[in-house]
Amino acid sequence: MARPVWAGNLTFGLVSLPVGLFPATDSHTIHFHQLQRGTADRIRNRRVNERTGDEVDLDDIVKGYDTGGEYVLVEPAELDEIAPGRSRSLEINGFVDLDEIEPIYFDKTYYLGPRGAEYTKVYALLEQALAGAGKAGIATFVMRQHEYLVAVKAEDGILTLHTLHWANEIRDPRKEIDNLPGGRAKATAKELRMAEQLIVSLSMTWDPEQFHDTFQEKVSALIRAKKADETVEKAEPAPASTGAVDLLETLRASVERARSPKDTREKATTSRAAPKKRTAAKKRARTAPRTQDLTTLTKAELYKKATAAHVPGRSHMTRENLLDALAHSSG
Repeated sequence: MARPVWAGNLTFGLVSLPVGLFPATDSHTIHFHQLQRGTADRIRNRRVNERTGDEVDLDDIVKGYDTGGEYVLVEPAELDEIAPGRSRSLEINGFVDLDEIEPIYFDKTYYLGPRGAEYTKVYALLEQALAGAGKAGIATFVMRQHEYLVAVKAEDGILTLHTLHWANEIRDPRKEIDNLPGGRAKATAKELRMAEQLIVSLSMTWDPEQFHDTFQEKVSALIRAKKADETVEKAEPAPASTGAVDLLETLRASVERARSPKDTREKATTSRAAPKKRTAAKKRARTAPRTQDLTTLTKAELYKKATAAHVPGRSHMTRENLLDALAHSSG
C-alpha cells in the first residue's frame, strides 16, 4: 500500500475525521540522464556556495528572504510553527455547488482515505452526504510549508481532494494575449452554421481509455530504433493555418470528412442486406468506397495498413505517399 503524502484531521462542523492524503495520478514520462556529448559521463547538479565554490550539505541550507541587500533567515521548523493548525488540520469552511468552481481553478487531484477502520463510518457519512447534495467542501490546509485552497468531493464511493489555484493566481487573458477577437471579428451566419455542423459530426462519448500518450510511445520507439541502428519515422508536418478567405470551404470539407466514415458504414450495411450478385460492376462499386475510406485515416493508421500490406519504403513516406501506395497495392 502507498504511504500518505500528508496526514491530519479533516473537520466539518464539530466532526473530526483523521485522514491520509494519497496521490491520485502517476506520471509515465520517459526521463533522460544528462551526459557530456561524446562521453557516457553523467552530469550532476550540486548545491554549491557561490562565494567559495564548495559543495554544501542539505542540512546546512536555510531559507533566506532578501530585504534589499540583507537576508532574513528562516528555519524550516519556524515555518511549521506558524502554519495554521500546525500543518495537521484540513478544515472545511463551507460547501458549494460543484458547477460553481470554474475548471481553471483546479490544479492537482489526491485521494483521501480514513486513518483506521474505526473511522470508516464517519468517512462514509461525509462521502454519501456530499454525493447526495452534489456539493464540494472548500477548505484550506498546509502541506510541505505551503498553504493550499482545496475542494473535497465525493467520487465513486471515495473522497477526493483537488488543490485549487488562489484567485490572485488566475491571469486575465485580455492582459496576457494580444489579438483576441473583438467586435469586428464576427463569423458569418453560414460559417457559424457549418462550424456547428462540424461539432455535431465530431461529437462523441467521453471515454478516457480511448486516449493514450502517443508521444511517449514514439519516444520509446525512437530509443529502440536508435539502439538497433534503424531508421526512424519522422512526424507529419503541422497543418497549414486556415485563413479567413478559405474558412468556409475548409469547414465544408471538414464536415464531409467527419461524416464519411458513418456514410461508408451505412453503405456497407445496405450492401450486406442486398442480394449477393457478384457482377464485375458491383465489384468495382464495392472497391471504390474502400479506397475512399483511406482518405479519412490518419498517417499513423495509414502506416499500420502499409505495414500489413508490406509496402516497401513506408517509413520514409508522407501521408500522401502512403495513400497512393495503399491505393495501388489494393488495386
